[in-house]
This record gives sequence, C-alpha cells and structure tokens, in this order.
Amino acid sequence: MSKIIKVSTDLEVTVHDFPEGRLETQNRQLCELIGDGCDMIESVMPKRLYRELGHTTTVLRENSKCVSMLVDEEFLFRNGLQPNLIGCYLYETDKHRSPIMGNILFVGNAYVGDGIEFTGIEPETFETLHKQLKNMTMAMKAHKEALGV
Repeated sequence: MSKIIKVSTDLEVTVHDFPEGRLETQNRQLCELIGDGCDMIESVMPKRLYRELGHTTTVLRENSKCVSMLVDEEFLFRNGLQPNLIGCYLYETDKHRSPIMGNILFVGNAYVGDGIEFTGIEPETFETLHKQLKNMTMAMKAHKEALGV
C-alpha cells in the first residue's frame, strides 16, 4: 500500500494509506483526510518544496518521484480555519502574503492512462519527505514554545 503524509495546523505529521478505488472515491477520501468540511481539493506545487527540500516537479509514468501538496480549494472561504505553518512556509506566504489554511496532504503524482493523477508517494521520496516534515514541525514547535505562543 502506498503512503501519503498529512500535516495538520497543530503541526502533527501523520502517515496514511493512499485511497484505492475510482477517482471520485479517492478524491472524496482525500477531502475527508484534509477535514474541516473540505469537499474539493487543489494541488499546489510550493516552490520551497522543490527549491529548498530538493523534491522534483517532473512527473513520470511509473515510480514517479514528483510530490505535490493538496489543500482545501476553498480554504479562504471557510470560517475558523487556522494557518498551516508548514504549508505557508513551503508556499512562500512570507513573500506574497497569500496563506495556506487548514490541514494539508503530500501526495505523489504520476502519469496514469491519459493524464496525471494523484498517487501514493514513491518509497524513497516518502522516507526523505517524511523525515524533512518531521524535522520542520519539531523546529516550528520549539520556536513557538520559545516565543510562548
């Protein structure tokens, strides 16, 4: 079973199985993982994920190492969502002031059939990204604690 990674607004990193089944079923389950009423996902390819963490935007047919970030497409219109500090950092919110709100998922991308689809993350890429995200969340938690936030 291929894996994906969730990072919550409270800086918790969890691992989940990529949903199997038809595209509609997969998308519904991905929305459920994001939570907070998500009913439509948007794929985001944040610059720091590639430039600083070293992941690739190149999508291949099999065992693709490409990773993207999924967010609730309507996160700006949902009341009560908190900023996702990891998502904001990777998306460069500090430069353009457009935040990422709510929980986020990291998934693989691969050519399947006639187009690009979300997949589980290729194992080697998964191990690297999981470790990077855990380190980032630990550092952010420590920073918040030091600031008394």
